[in-house]
Amino acid sequence: MDTDTTIGKNPLPKTGKKLKFQTIQSIKDFSFALPAILLLAAFTYYPLLFSVYISFTDWNLIKPVKKFVGWQNYEKLLTDEKFYHVLKITFTYTILDVVLTLVIGLLLAMLFNVQSKLFGFLRMFIFMPHYISMVIASMVFIWILNNQYGIMNQLLQSIGMEPVRWLDSTTNAMWSLIMVAIWKSIGFTMLIFIAGLRSIPTEYYEASSIDGANRFQQFRAITIPLLSPTLLFLVVTQFISSMQVFQSVDVMTGGGPLESTKVMVYWIYQMAFHDFRAGRSSALVIIFFFIIITLTILQFVLSRKKVHYEG
Repeated sequence: MDTDTTIGKNPLPKTGKKLKFQTIQSIKDFSFALPAILLLAAFTYYPLLFSVYISFTDWNLIKPVKKFVGWQNYEKLLTDEKFYHVLKITFTYTILDVVLTLVIGLLLAMLFNVQSKLFGFLRMFIFMPHYISMVIASMVFIWILNNQYGIMNQLLQSIGMEPVRWLDSTTNAMWSLIMVAIWKSIGFTMLIFIAGLRSIPTEYYEASSIDGANRFQQFRAITIPLLSPTLLFLVVTQFISSMQVFQSVDVMTGGGPLESTKVMVYWIYQMAFHDFRAGRSSALVIIFFFIIITLTILQFVLSRKKVHYEG
């Protein structure tokens, strides 16, 4: 009797219950992400959109009136020689920092890629500066590079060399900043490279050894191609980080001497909070943002045929 009553009935109620359950589950999943979305909206997307709006105004951060000036801020920046001078300094710092950090990090990774307690302790020792605040690291290096009492000049004098004006020279100040950046980030770069090296199957090296390949040939034909995804990751992340350098410049050099270390983010900070030109500084933020985005995309495009993923 029960079977007869069910004959001819539409089986849609089961489908409806399934859809209702999926909807409830989706809402529940979204509710877990909602706090993070709200925080991103409040502290990332809203400030970005507000900066875009401010970039079209003349505002000094004090007066409530924001005078709309259109593209005037952008035109003045893009026709200002100082913009290209600061951009050149930023690129110089970034290129030197990225290249030296990756080269030294790869050499350390190949040297310390050994499974032992001693090498594990040495890797930890090299990685420790990564956890130190850049402000603290910069303050420590101010004492190390002091012209009269710094450890660096004392070491140079102990071997008969003349002391170096590390932070007071237009040439040496940039290298001092790069020295701090490398010291702080080299451990992280080394560990990422070690992870990449350990992901390369040893069979490739064994087969190449049988074919008579030496260490350099293995490095050029096996290590570098299979390490290219790791290398691309480090190039992109290190590039973005270096382009946004600020704290070490602010603490160690203040953009000097003679503006030889005035990088883009430090100039934005000065323009906004020293000169009180919020509109102009916001326009500079937007321009700099698009420069970083464009160059990052360009790195991915150019590396598309050079990055090899195993399998």
